Amino acid sequence: MSLVSAQSALLVLADGTTYRGWSFGASGTIVGEVVFNTGMTGYQEVLTDPSYLGQIVTFTYPELGNTGVNPEDEESQRPQVRGAIARNICTRPSNWRSTQSLSDYLKQHQIPGIYGIDTRALTRKIRTVGAMNGAISTEILDPAELRSQVEQAPSMAGLNLVKEVTTKTMYEWSQATDRIWEFSPSLSSGEAVEPRYTVVAIDFGIKRNILRRLASYGCRVVVVPADTSAEEILKYNPDGIFLSNGPGDPATVTEGITTTRELLKSSKPVFGICMGHQILGLSMGAETFKLKFGHRGLNQPAGLQRQVEITSQNHGFAINPDSLADGIEITHLNLNDRTVAGLKHNNLPFFSVQYHPEASPGPHDADYLFEQFVQQMEKSKSQ
Repeated sequence: MSLVSAQSALLVLADGTTYRGWSFGASGTIVGEVVFNTGMTGYQEVLTDPSYLGQIVTFTYPELGNTGVNPEDEESQRPQVRGAIARNICTRPSNWRSTQSLSDYLKQHQIPGIYGIDTRALTRKIRTVGAMNGAISTEILDPAELRSQVEQAPSMAGLNLVKEVTTKTMYEWSQATDRIWEFSPSLSSGEAVEPRYTVVAIDFGIKRNILRRLASYGCRVVVVPADTSAEEILKYNPDGIFLSNGPGDPATVTEGITTTRELLKSSKPVFGICMGHQILGLSMGAETFKLKFGHRGLNQPAGLQRQVEITSQNHGFAINPDSLADGIEITHLNLNDRTVAGLKHNNLPFFSVQYHPEASPGPHDADYLFEQFVQQMEKSKSQ
């Protein structure tokens, strides 16, 4: 993008730190929590992941937009981020699947971005001080004036954003992962797996590729709003319950916690990921806390003892291990900071992970967890 014609943009953090750059995407002013993602690819999946609602995402990879965007790689119906931050922007994408440039895509959806700033310095700032609110503007170029808007924004801690992304009505999902992208050894024959299990997925902000993986493993998926009662969910006579990812503070999603607590009494298999992992823990009496800068990237090591998975993660909260009740076992730790990354119940068919096993984008190390969920449902049906 020519800097001669580029529009000026300003980024101001809550502590007054200022970064001047140029605008890409839409013009305007937005406020959100400034975080960073370390992935080298998958920017479209990141932008459309509902877990990023309310956040301004800093991409640490130095150039964004090389492969453009396309309808197949969206994880929801539109970008969910408040804004985007990049070192450099490619305005002429080169990829056979591209249908639009990244800048035009964000402009279409009224999402502002800023580029041309030192994203390394910004990332080091967030790692040192912690994630904080900030604002991007092409209209307000006075740092003091823009900072005053940042100071009025609420903290992510205590914020319930699930109600903004959850489905309004129930729907069914049957589309599996496209055959040309199938990577699981157990599904490598390419033959479609007929639905054998009914899974009710509680939508706290679910990604489309999670639904595709469930369908690939032979699940008829019924997606329900986050405030659906346990009684309504059990009317579908599900073989299993899936608790999805989602944005905001999990402790504020009280209806989801209450519903999950009631569903556990049915002893049906339950699988939770990301926010679903946290809600499962909260429903069993655990506590959550806000991480300093969260885990957002495609190369987070998770495991226990000799088994290590490279995982895709996106979350700003974690479960306090000291608050876990008897009978709940930690199955995975984030090996960067030793926070809880996986749980299971020793006697009941409940398990969860803090990361994204569908890994879109990311490595496929954890895809076996969907198969494990199916095995638990099969075992439960035969009893």
